[in-house]
Amino acid sequence: MKLLLSKPRGFCAGVERAIDTVKKALVLWGSPIYVKHEIVHNTHVVTELQGMGAIFIEDLEDVPEGARVIYSAHGIPPQVRWQAKRRNLIEIDATCGLVTKVHSAAKRYAMKGYHIILIGHRKHVETIGTAGEAPDVTSIVETVEEVRSLAFSQDQKLAYLTQTTLSLDDVREITEALLERYPNIETLP
Repeated sequence: MKLLLSKPRGFCAGVERAIDTVKKALVLWGSPIYVKHEIVHNTHVVTELQGMGAIFIEDLEDVPEGARVIYSAHGIPPQVRWQAKRRNLIEIDATCGLVTKVHSAAKRYAMKGYHIILIGHRKHVETIGTAGEAPDVTSIVETVEEVRSLAFSQDQKLAYLTQTTLSLDDVREITEALLERYPNIETLP
């Protein structure tokens, strides 16, 4: 059997929703609409939205007080929301539903006394946002070698979560190493 993959393959539903959110905001309120981080890692889409009046920023200090800011599909840590509230920004959340589910799980596991092992890229916006939900009880791992260097006891309550933009193939070896090392580790169903 031959399998053909089209290029480009398109975006997931969460990214489509985020792009649509920016476009609708621009129609409803006009320019400028500030967007925290690129709504999606795609220069064509970003350029199109910039042409419509979206302004992509990394720091909320670059947003005028009282202006509208949209959070990208990647999600944000709680401290960004606090900063937005202090500056009276009008927040529009375009976080992907799957990312929101992982954020909720991180909070839930933390409240139940678990240490969270987050599989993801440390500098990726999504991983930063997820880790920000429970920063004192989250360890980020990117490789099997990092799993081997973890020093948790077998009776410690552990849970693992993954960056949603990583494929199952990307995380398979890491999850297998975690399950081998910590057989009682929990994760989302």
